[in-house]
Amino acid sequence: MKIQSLKLACFSPTGNSKLVGKIIAQNIKANSTQQIDITRPRVRAQTLSLTSEDLLVVVVPVYMGRVPALLEDWFGKIEANNTPAICVVVYGNRVYDNALLELKDILAKRGCVPIAGAAFIGEHSFSNSQTPVAVSRPDSIDLDICKVFSSKVNKMITEANSLTDLPPVSLPGKYPYGGVTQLWSVDFLDVSDRCEQCGKCAEVCPMDAINPINSRDIDIDKCISCCACIKNCPNIARTMKDSKVKDASVRLFNNCKERKEPELFFSFV
Repeated sequence: MKIQSLKLACFSPTGNSKLVGKIIAQNIKANSTQQIDITRPRVRAQTLSLTSEDLLVVVVPVYMGRVPALLEDWFGKIEANNTPAICVVVYGNRVYDNALLELKDILAKRGCVPIAGAAFIGEHSFSNSQTPVAVSRPDSIDLDICKVFSSKVNKMITEANSLTDLPPVSLPGKYPYGGVTQLWSVDFLDVSDRCEQCGKCAEVCPMDAINPINSRDIDIDKCISCCACIKNCPNIARTMKDSKVKDASVRLFNNCKERKEPELFFSFV
C-alpha cells in the first residue's frame, strides 16, 4: 500500500503536539507531506478533503481527559473517503482518560479508518518555575519512541496490499467518555510592567483572545487557558495570578510527579 500524501494536522498552542507530529511524519514514507496547523483559527475554518491514497495523522493535546471541544467544528469539516488515519494525543503527565478512543471515533465518523494510535507526554500547559510538571517533555527518550512508533506504522503500511489488510486499531477507553469538554472561562493572567507590547502573546494565541494593540486586553470567554502567551513572552511579563488555574497547577505539581511513558497501539505489527 502506497501513501500519496501524508496530511499532518496538529493543534499545538505550546509546541508539544507539533513536535511529536513532526517526528512521526518524518519517518513515514509518502510522496508528499502537508502540515496543517489547526492551532490557528483561520486554518480551522477550512475544509479538509481526503482520499483513500492519503494518510491523515492527527495530534491533539488532552484537555481534562477529552479531545478539546473547540476542535469540534474543524473535525466536522473533514471529508474523508476510506482514509487511513493515525490518532495521537499528548497529555501533561496526568492521564489521557478516554481522549484517544474519542479521537478514533471522531475520525471514523468522518470517513477515516484509524490504523494506529499513541499517547505521548508533553510539559503541562500549567507548568511553570514554581510548579513544574513534565518539564522539557517530550524529551529525547520520548522522541526516540516517536521514531519507533512511526517506523512500525510505516512498515505496517508498506507491507499491506490494501487498507482492507489493516483492521481498525483497538484503543483504550470506555463509554461514555466522561470528563469535561468545555474549558474554564476564568481571569487568571497577570501582566506586569515588563510588558513592552511586542505582540508575541497575541501572535501565538490560538483563539485570538488577546488584543494585539493592548496585550492586557484579554477576552476570557475566548481564552482556553493554554498558557501559550505565558510560555512565549520574551520578557516573562505574563504570569498566573491567584485563580483556579493557579490552584490546578499546584495540584498537578503535587500529584503528577511520577514519570509516565508513551503508549503505542497498532492494527498489528
